[in-house]
Amino acid sequence: MIPPYRLHYAPDNASLIVRLALEELGQPYRTRLVDRAAQGQRAPDYLALNPNGLIPVLETPDGPIFETAAILLWLADRHGALAPAPDSPGRGAFLKWLLFTANTVHPGLRMLFYPHSYVGQDTGAQAHLRKTMTQELDRHLRKLDSAAAERPSWLGGTQPSALELYLAPCLRWCALYPAGQTGWFALARYPALAGLCARLEARASTRAASLAEGLGPRPFTAPVLPDPPEGSAT
Repeated sequence: MIPPYRLHYAPDNASLIVRLALEELGQPYRTRLVDRAAQGQRAPDYLALNPNGLIPVLETPDGPIFETAAILLWLADRHGALAPAPDSPGRGAFLKWLLFTANTVHPGLRMLFYPHSYVGQDTGAQAHLRKTMTQELDRHLRKLDSAAAERPSWLGGTQPSALELYLAPCLRWCALYPAGQTGWFALARYPALAGLCARLEARASTRAASLAEGLGPRPFTAPVLPDPPEGSAT
Protein backbone atom coordinates (compact mmCIF):
# COMPACT_ATOMS: atom_id res chain seq x y z
CA MET A 1 0.00 0.00 0.00
CA ILE A 2 1.33 3.43 -0.96
CA PRO A 3 1.58 5.77 2.05
CA PRO A 4 -0.96 8.60 1.89
CA TYR A 5 1.65 11.34 2.30
CA ARG A 6 4.68 12.42 0.34
CA LEU A 7 6.93 15.08 1.82
CA HIS A 8 9.00 17.20 -0.52
CA TYR A 9 12.00 18.08 1.60
CA ALA A 10 15.56 19.33 1.84
CA PRO A 11 17.73 18.43 4.83
CA ASP A 12 17.55 20.86 7.75
CA ASN A 13 14.98 23.03 6.01
CA ALA A 14 11.45 23.86 7.15
CA SER A 15 10.44 20.41 5.91
CA LEU A 16 12.16 19.09 9.05
CA ILE A 17 9.25 20.51 11.05
CA VAL A 18 6.74 18.55 8.98
CA ARG A 19 8.86 15.39 9.14
CA LEU A 20 8.84 15.65 12.94
CA ALA A 21 5.07 15.98 12.91
CA LEU A 22 4.60 12.94 10.66
CA GLU A 23 6.95 10.91 12.84
CA GLU A 24 5.22 12.05 16.02
CA LEU A 25 1.84 11.10 14.56
CA GLY A 26 3.17 7.71 13.46
CA GLN A 27 1.93 8.31 9.93
CA PRO A 28 3.62 6.48 7.04
CA TYR A 29 5.01 8.78 4.39
CA ARG A 30 7.36 8.90 1.45
CA THR A 31 9.90 11.62 0.78
CA ARG A 32 11.13 13.32 -2.33
CA LEU A 33 14.35 15.30 -2.17
CA VAL A 34 14.27 18.88 -3.38
CA ASP A 35 17.83 19.46 -4.56
CA ARG A 36 18.54 22.97 -3.40
CA ALA A 37 22.05 22.90 -4.88
CA ALA A 38 20.40 22.55 -8.30
CA GLN A 39 17.58 25.00 -7.45
CA GLY A 40 15.10 22.15 -7.40
CA GLN A 41 12.56 24.38 -5.66
CA ARG A 42 12.41 26.42 -8.87
CA ALA A 43 11.82 23.44 -11.17
CA PRO A 44 8.51 23.44 -13.07
CA ASP A 45 7.26 20.23 -11.46
CA TYR A 46 7.87 21.65 -7.99
CA LEU A 47 6.34 25.02 -8.81
CA ALA A 48 3.23 23.15 -9.95
CA LEU A 49 2.90 22.01 -6.32
CA ASN A 50 4.02 25.25 -4.66
CA PRO A 51 4.07 28.29 -6.95
CA ASN A 52 6.03 30.19 -4.29
CA GLY A 53 9.04 27.92 -4.76
CA LEU A 54 9.51 27.32 -1.04
CA ILE A 55 10.08 24.14 0.93
CA PRO A 56 8.14 22.13 2.10
CA VAL A 57 5.19 20.68 0.25
CA LEU A 58 3.17 17.81 1.64
CA GLU A 59 1.17 15.82 -0.89
CA THR A 60 -2.00 14.49 0.72
CA PRO A 61 -5.16 12.69 -0.40
CA ASP A 62 -6.74 16.17 -0.48
CA GLY A 63 -4.01 17.57 -2.73
CA PRO A 64 -0.69 19.32 -2.12
CA ILE A 65 -0.37 21.66 0.85
CA PHE A 66 2.34 24.28 1.30
CA GLU A 67 3.14 26.73 4.12
CA THR A 68 4.53 25.00 7.21
CA ALA A 69 1.88 26.19 9.67
CA ALA A 70 -0.91 25.23 7.29
CA ILE A 71 0.51 21.72 6.95
CA LEU A 72 0.84 21.38 10.72
CA LEU A 73 -2.71 22.50 11.38
CA TRP A 74 -4.09 20.25 8.64
CA LEU A 75 -2.27 17.24 10.07
CA ALA A 76 -3.28 18.09 13.64
CA ASP A 77 -6.95 18.40 12.77
CA ARG A 78 -6.93 15.37 10.47
CA HIS A 79 -5.36 13.10 13.09
CA GLY A 80 -6.64 14.64 16.31
CA ALA A 81 -3.22 15.27 17.84
CA LEU A 82 -0.46 17.89 18.15
CA ALA A 83 -2.91 20.72 18.84
CA PRO A 84 -5.83 21.52 21.13
CA ALA A 85 -9.14 20.54 19.58
CA PRO A 86 -11.04 23.32 17.78
CA ASP A 87 -13.51 23.58 20.68
CA SER A 88 -10.82 23.42 23.39
CA PRO A 89 -10.33 26.47 25.68
CA GLY A 90 -6.61 26.39 24.85
CA ARG A 91 -7.09 26.53 21.09
CA GLY A 92 -6.93 30.32 20.79
CA ALA A 93 -3.72 30.67 22.80
CA PHE A 94 -2.12 27.81 20.87
CA LEU A 95 -3.04 29.39 17.55
CA LYS A 96 -1.75 32.83 18.43
CA TRP A 97 1.70 31.50 19.36
CA LEU A 98 1.85 29.08 16.45
CA LEU A 99 1.10 31.87 14.01
CA PHE A 100 3.45 34.23 15.84
CA THR A 101 6.17 31.65 15.22
CA ALA A 102 5.17 31.16 11.60
CA ASN A 103 4.52 34.81 10.72
CA THR A 104 7.09 36.63 12.86
CA VAL A 105 9.88 34.37 14.10
CA HIS A 106 10.35 32.30 10.96
CA PRO A 107 10.38 35.31 8.58
CA GLY A 108 12.85 36.99 10.92
CA LEU A 109 15.16 34.03 10.50
CA ARG A 110 14.86 34.27 6.74
CA MET A 111 15.89 37.94 6.89
CA LEU A 112 18.83 37.00 9.09
CA PHE A 113 19.97 34.20 6.79
CA TYR A 114 19.27 35.85 3.43
CA PRO A 115 19.55 39.63 3.92
CA HIS A 116 20.44 40.13 0.25
CA SER A 117 16.93 39.00 -0.66
CA TYR A 118 15.53 41.98 1.27
CA VAL A 119 18.06 44.80 0.94
CA GLY A 120 20.14 43.84 -2.09
CA GLN A 121 23.92 43.52 -2.30
CA ASP A 122 24.88 46.52 -0.14
CA THR A 123 26.97 44.92 2.62
CA GLY A 124 26.31 47.78 5.02
CA ALA A 125 22.57 47.41 4.61
CA GLN A 126 22.89 43.66 5.07
CA ALA A 127 24.86 44.11 8.29
CA HIS A 128 22.28 46.59 9.61
CA LEU A 129 19.41 44.21 8.82
CA ARG A 130 21.19 41.32 10.52
CA LYS A 131 21.84 43.39 13.64
CA THR A 132 18.23 44.54 13.75
CA MET A 133 16.92 41.02 13.28
CA THR A 134 19.07 39.49 16.01
CA GLN A 135 17.69 42.05 18.44
CA GLU A 136 14.14 41.40 17.29
CA LEU A 137 14.55 37.62 17.41
CA ASP A 138 15.91 37.78 20.95
CA ARG A 139 12.82 39.71 22.03
CA HIS A 140 10.54 37.23 20.27
CA LEU A 141 12.25 34.25 21.87
CA ARG A 142 12.02 35.82 25.32
CA LYS A 143 8.26 36.17 24.84
CA LEU A 144 7.99 32.55 23.79
CA ASP A 145 10.16 31.49 26.73
CA SER A 146 7.83 33.27 29.12
CA ALA A 147 4.86 31.50 27.56
CA ALA A 148 6.63 28.14 27.77
CA ALA A 149 7.53 28.73 31.42
CA GLU A 150 3.84 28.56 32.27
CA ARG A 151 3.80 24.97 30.89
CA PRO A 152 0.44 24.99 29.11
CA SER A 153 -0.46 21.61 27.68
CA TRP A 154 0.43 22.76 24.16
CA LEU A 155 3.84 24.24 25.09
CA GLY A 156 5.82 22.10 27.50
CA GLY A 157 3.15 19.55 28.32
CA THR A 158 3.53 15.78 28.45
CA GLN A 159 3.00 15.38 24.70
CA PRO A 160 4.64 17.65 22.12
CA SER A 161 2.50 19.99 20.09
CA ALA A 162 2.86 21.32 16.58
CA LEU A 163 4.12 24.57 18.09
CA GLU A 164 6.96 22.79 19.86
CA LEU A 165 7.85 20.90 16.67
CA TYR A 166 8.06 24.27 14.91
CA LEU A 167 10.07 26.02 17.61
CA ALA A 168 12.81 23.44 18.17
CA PRO A 169 14.15 23.58 14.58
CA CYS A 170 13.97 27.39 14.65
CA LEU A 171 16.13 27.38 17.77
CA ARG A 172 18.52 24.96 16.09
CA TRP A 173 18.90 27.31 13.14
CA CYS A 174 19.56 30.26 15.42
CA ALA A 175 22.56 28.37 16.79
CA LEU A 176 23.97 27.37 13.38
CA TYR A 177 23.21 29.98 10.74
CA PRO A 178 24.63 32.07 9.27
CA ALA A 179 27.99 30.43 9.93
CA GLY A 180 30.25 32.61 12.04
CA GLN A 181 27.48 35.05 12.97
CA THR A 182 25.58 33.24 15.71
CA GLY A 183 27.22 34.85 18.75
CA TRP A 184 23.99 36.64 19.64
CA PHE A 185 22.26 33.33 20.43
CA ALA A 186 22.60 30.94 23.37
CA LEU A 187 19.84 28.46 24.12
CA ALA A 188 20.54 28.75 27.87
CA ARG A 189 19.17 32.31 27.79
CA TYR A 190 15.74 30.80 27.23
CA PRO A 191 15.53 28.09 29.92
CA ALA A 192 11.94 27.04 29.30
CA LEU A 193 12.61 26.63 25.58
CA ALA A 194 15.83 24.76 26.37
CA GLY A 195 13.84 22.31 28.48
CA LEU A 196 11.37 21.88 25.67
CA CYS A 197 14.22 21.06 23.27
CA ALA A 198 15.74 18.53 25.66
CA ARG A 199 12.42 16.74 26.09
CA LEU A 200 11.86 16.64 22.35
CA GLU A 201 15.32 15.16 21.75
CA ALA A 202 14.39 12.17 23.89
CA ARG A 203 11.52 11.21 21.60
CA ALA A 204 11.61 8.63 18.84
CA SER A 205 10.30 11.19 16.36
CA THR A 206 13.39 13.35 16.78
CA ARG A 207 15.74 10.38 16.59
CA ALA A 208 14.14 9.25 13.33
CA ALA A 209 14.27 12.73 11.80
CA SER A 210 17.86 13.24 12.91
CA LEU A 211 18.92 9.96 11.34
CA ALA A 212 17.11 10.72 8.09
CA GLU A 213 18.64 14.19 7.75
CA GLY A 214 22.04 13.70 9.38
CA LEU A 215 21.48 16.12 12.27
CA GLY A 216 23.47 14.37 14.98
CA PRO A 217 22.43 13.00 18.39
CA ARG A 218 21.46 16.34 19.98
CA PRO A 219 20.04 18.38 17.12
CA PHE A 220 18.38 21.02 19.31
CA THR A 221 20.45 21.38 22.49
CA ALA A 222 23.91 20.84 20.93
CA PRO A 223 23.39 21.27 17.20
CA VAL A 224 26.03 20.62 14.57
CA LEU A 225 25.90 21.28 10.84
CA PRO A 226 23.95 18.54 9.05
CA ASP A 227 25.62 15.65 7.28
CA PRO A 228 22.66 14.27 5.36
CA PRO A 229 22.67 11.00 3.43
CA GLU A 230 21.31 12.87 0.42
CA GLY A 231 20.98 16.48 -0.66
CA SER A 232 22.16 19.56 1.18
CA ALA A 233 20.71 22.14 3.54
CA THR A 234 21.53 25.04 1.20
